[in-house]
Amino acid sequence: MDAKNIAARRRKANPFTGRMALLSVAIPAAAAVVVWLAFLFLRDVAGGFPPLVQAIAAVAAGIGGFFAAYLALHWLVDGYPDWVKERVQPFVFVGPAVALLAWLLFIPTLRTLYISFLNARGTEFVGLANYVTVFTERTLLLAMRNNVYWVVIGTFASVAFGLLIAILADRSRFETLAKSAIFMPMAISSVAAGVIWRFIYYYTPEERQIGLLNAVVQAFGGEPQAWTSLVQPGNNFLLIVIMVWTQTGFAMVLLSAAIKGVPEDLLEAARMDGATEVRSFFSIIIPYIRKTIVAVTTTIIVFSLKIFDIVMVMTGGQYGTEVIATQFYKQLFTYNNPGVGSTIAIVLLIIVVPVIVYNLRTFQQEGGFR
Repeated sequence: MDAKNIAARRRKANPFTGRMALLSVAIPAAAAVVVWLAFLFLRDVAGGFPPLVQAIAAVAAGIGGFFAAYLALHWLVDGYPDWVKERVQPFVFVGPAVALLAWLLFIPTLRTLYISFLNARGTEFVGLANYVTVFTERTLLLAMRNNVYWVVIGTFASVAFGLLIAILADRSRFETLAKSAIFMPMAISSVAAGVIWRFIYYYTPEERQIGLLNAVVQAFGGEPQAWTSLVQPGNNFLLIVIMVWTQTGFAMVLLSAAIKGVPEDLLEAARMDGATEVRSFFSIIIPYIRKTIVAVTTTIIVFSLKIFDIVMVMTGGQYGTEVIATQFYKQLFTYNNPGVGSTIAIVLLIIVVPVIVYNLRTFQQEGGFR
C-alpha cells in the first residue's frame, strides 16, 4: 500500500470535524481579543496607577497572556487527529515567535521603507530624493567614510589580535588568567567602555593633565593633545581602538576554541617534516579554522556597521567622527527629519543584510540547521 492510500485512510478514520474548525477560529480570535483588551486597559486605565503597579500589571499581562494563549492553542491542537496534528503542531511552537518578530521587525521595516520616500514632515511623496541626499550630502558621506574605517581597520585589528592572543595564550601556563583579562572588556557595555576611554583621552588646557594618555605624554616631555577633537582625522582611529579593546576578547574566545579543535596529529606530522611553528600556523591552523575566522569576522563587521554608543559617548559625532548610526539618530530626533533618518536606516539595513545572509549560509553548510 502506497503512502497516499495510507494518508487517505488516516484522514477517513480520523476526520477533521466542523467543531474542530470552529474552535480553530474561535480560540485564536478570543486570545487576540483578550490581548487587545489588556493593551487597552494598560493604556487607558492603568495609566493612573503608580509606576510600580503599572510595571507589574504590564509584565503580568504580557507574560501571562502569551502563556495562556499558548496553552489554549496547545490544548486545541492536541485534540486534532494525528494526521492534522503532525502538520499544525510545529506552528504552535514557532508561530508566536514568528508573529512577534513580524510585529517588532518586519512591519517596522516596511514602515521605515515607506517613510524614506516622504519629505521631512511626512506629508509629501518625494521619491528617491532622500536617497540622493544620503549619497551626496557632505556630512553623510563623511559618516560613510568613517564607517569604512571602522569596518576595515576595526574588524581586521580585532580578529588579528584575537587570533594572536589565542595562539599565544594556548601555549602559556597562565592561559586562564590571560584570557580572563582579555575577555573582561567584552563583559561591559559599549557605553561603559566609552566612559573609561574618555578619561584615558581626557585633555585639559591647564598644565596638570588628569587624562592617562596626556599624563604619560607630558611625563616624557611631550605636548598634551585634545586627542578626540583636534587630532583629525586621527581621532577616528583612537575611537576604533575602543572597539578593538572590547571585541578582541570575543574573537579570542571563539578562535581559541577552534584552535583547540585542530588535530594534534597534523601538527606533529608537520613538525616531523621540518615545518616551523610559523609555517604550521599559516599552512595548517589557519586553513583548519578558516570557517570560524569568517564567522567571527562577519559578526564584528555587523557590529562595526551599527556602531553608535562609543561615538556618542566620546564625541557625540562631532569633530569629524560621525558614523551612519549617529547620523540616523540626529536626523530623526535632533533635526526632526524622519525622511532622511529612515533612508539612512534602510541603507544601513541593505549593507548589513548580505553579511548576515552570508553568515547564515556558512552556518548552514556546517550543518548548523537544515
